[in-house]
Amino acid sequence: MTTTATRPAGPQPRAAITEKTLRTDRWWLAPLSIAAILVFFILYASVRIFMAKWYWVNGYHYLTPLYSPCLSKSCLPGSSHFGTPLPALPFFLPLGIVAFPVVAGFRVTCYYYRKSGYRSLWGSPQACAVNEPHKKYTGESRFPLVGMNYHRYFFYLAGVVLLINAYDAVQAFRGPNGHFGFGLGTLIIWANVAMLAGYTLSCHACRHVVGGRLRHFSRHPLRYRFWTFVSKLNVRHGTFAMTSLFTVILTDAYIMAVSAGWITDFRFFN
Repeated sequence: MTTTATRPAGPQPRAAITEKTLRTDRWWLAPLSIAAILVFFILYASVRIFMAKWYWVNGYHYLTPLYSPCLSKSCLPGSSHFGTPLPALPFFLPLGIVAFPVVAGFRVTCYYYRKSGYRSLWGSPQACAVNEPHKKYTGESRFPLVGMNYHRYFFYLAGVVLLINAYDAVQAFRGPNGHFGFGLGTLIIWANVAMLAGYTLSCHACRHVVGGRLRHFSRHPLRYRFWTFVSKLNVRHGTFAMTSLFTVILTDAYIMAVSAGWITDFRFFN
């Protein structure tokens, strides 16, 4: 005669596991790497935007994206492609005060960076099957995380900044005499614009704007084609997000080096 054990009725307690995780792989390597990249970029950008020098190469019309557009009377002659409607700024305000908050807000509220920042910097959660260190979770319903819900509006403004960066890249085709010319810096600037365009256009907000509210794609063939194009880019949104960080740093570092006289721009023509 066999007996079958009966399971007690009602909810059962979870298994008591004292370990932080039972994972045996190096799960901490990915969030640690992303955290190092984000912290490096934050520190680098913070230092550079307040330096107020080595951001403009007059002979070749190179302007770093961290200072574009430069709209203050404090800007160096020639670096203000759109005039100087702002007065001279005190030292505690960056010359890129117009665009930098927009770009920073766009990246901070980006879905990809929210995931990366929460996991790598905030540890919420650090990885799959790893205990979260925070005891309380309120989501993005309270200050300051409630600001994450304004990502779509930052996207609109970031699109304007992207057009300004593209205009700066066109100006980089001017040589010392004002005629057509280009050098290594021109190629670096355009590579950065291409990565920024990929990051901006692959944004989830962009995909929603171009086709999120359409009920019949057949009635909007042009928007459907653009939606299809953005959807293909959206798959690589994370790649564009991280790559564009490095291209921004590379572009700024190169322009800084040329402006400071540390290196000479390699010219292909004029």
